[in-house]
Amino acid sequence: MLEVADIFRLHGPQYRAKFSGRMLPAQLRAMQDIEQCRTELLGGQLYYCARCDEQRYSYHSCKNRHCPKCQNQQANDWLAAQQSLLLPIHHFLVTFTLPAELRALARRHQKTIYSLLFHASAAALQQLAQEPKFVGARLGMVGVLHTWTRQLIYHPHVHYIVSGGGLSDAGRWLSARKDFLVPVKALSLIFRAKFRDQLKQTELFALVAAGVWRKPWVVHSAPVGSGAQAFQYLAPYIFRVAISNNRLRNLDQGHVTFSYKESATEQVKHCTLSAQEFIRRFLQHVLPPHFSKVRYYGLLSPAQRPRLLKARQLLAATTSKAKAADLKSTPSLQVLLCPHCRLPLTLLGPLAPRGRAP
Repeated sequence: MLEVADIFRLHGPQYRAKFSGRMLPAQLRAMQDIEQCRTELLGGQLYYCARCDEQRYSYHSCKNRHCPKCQNQQANDWLAAQQSLLLPIHHFLVTFTLPAELRALARRHQKTIYSLLFHASAAALQQLAQEPKFVGARLGMVGVLHTWTRQLIYHPHVHYIVSGGGLSDAGRWLSARKDFLVPVKALSLIFRAKFRDQLKQTELFALVAAGVWRKPWVVHSAPVGSGAQAFQYLAPYIFRVAISNNRLRNLDQGHVTFSYKESATEQVKHCTLSAQEFIRRFLQHVLPPHFSKVRYYGLLSPAQRPRLLKARQLLAATTSKAKAADLKSTPSLQVLLCPHCRLPLTLLGPLAPRGRAP
């Protein structure tokens, strides 16, 4: 099966020769890690099948968060860790999108703009929700940053799973309607204003055209069911990389073809790019080192966990535990089987790495 690693190994040297001076260290490291993932360069273990008298090499993963081969098995582990955050109520998916006019600035100043996107959107939603005519309480929110479309185009936005209610200042639980959280037009205005005010505190504000602050900003809100359903919906977003290997269809004469689903029709279509353009599109979604793409706000923030416990008590903990039990995690340790007879392999010993560039 064709992999992103194959494209990087074949066309990465030419891409680095042309653009390494403009590439970020995180992008160079992501390319190297993906190319070396599960190869002898990283070392591994040697196994033996007594029935088939056959050896099998199992090489280490690179563990880079942008590697398509390293992110596939983590969603269930994350879900299991979120059980303490589940509330037995309905939830909403709220998405805040950065305007197109700010994307070039965001690409050049990722840490600053991505952080402002998080802070401004979370503050805007909490402010509007706390108005008595809507919810009148502090919500629980977990957000994840995404920077791509299905065709790998740069499109920064944040998805939030939001509790359908919250705790008031008086300590009472107040529920939102099941089909409505807050008005998105008003939310868009507050989001834009907060982002503008926060950007004014940086030297980047002078680089933004004045018209950006007059155009509508896109915010979308939709109900997504129970807490367990909401977190299961969000989990793939957290560990998804820009493109998975199973979407790659062909690499021929320097061109990459991959499949994607058209948003409006859900029809499967194909996109063909030069290998150089494919690498460029992939690398623009590599996040800065140590940047947290998942953040918790309101009742779900670490500082508010005592209030979250009170909310759970008000909502009846037994229901929450029953829903949390629906989240099934997969074991992190797996027994390796012989590809021929399917019997467990015997570990003979480790394989030392063959060298790794600094």
